[in-house]
Amino acid sequence: MLTIESHPLLDVVAFTTTFEGSIAEITVSDSLCRLLAPDAKAPLCSDDAVRAAVRELLRHGGYKPTGRGKPASEYLARAAGDGTLGAINTAVDASNAVSLHSGLPVSVVDLDRATAPLRIAIAPAGARYVFNASGQEIDIAGLAVLFDAAGPCAGPVKDSHRTKTHAETTRTLSVIWGTRALPGRSAAAAAWYRDLLEGLGAKTEIVS
Repeated sequence: MLTIESHPLLDVVAFTTTFEGSIAEITVSDSLCRLLAPDAKAPLCSDDAVRAAVRELLRHGGYKPTGRGKPASEYLARAAGDGTLGAINTAVDASNAVSLHSGLPVSVVDLDRATAPLRIAIAPAGARYVFNASGQEIDIAGLAVLFDAAGPCAGPVKDSHRTKTHAETTRTLSVIWGTRALPGRSAAAAAWYRDLLEGLGAKTEIVS
């Protein structure tokens, strides 16, 4: 289902999730909402060493993870600290909780909006995609990202609006953008992430 081009630092864990119904029909649990707070009790905790390792991962292909181009996990940490990280839906909230506390960027793609084959590779020069409903674009050249048949669709900074979850989403692909500089962290984050989703009645399956 997913192929990954050779990369000296990338330690990806990817899995699919099938929900019992559309995510709009699933009530976000109080326990999941509490995990969106920076001081919530969690099995993983981020720190400066994690943030530095993730930035180094993003730099490998020539991408500059600064300013608006910093890792998604850093955006979440700032929003959580400001008290502005709120619940969206079960699929997104679980990924945000895991990313916030693990310090690793996480992408979530609606599988019914993505077209096979799927692969992870460094985006070429000039690559970009729209990342929100207002049509704003991000330049992803040099960044390791997820591609489907139509082009790049998700990455460790921002995901493409084209394949984002929506009210009718029932199946997703989650990608944890880990680094070999943090051995075992991707696997630990994935295990916790899957436990959260399966505790809500969803079924998950590792694909990479």
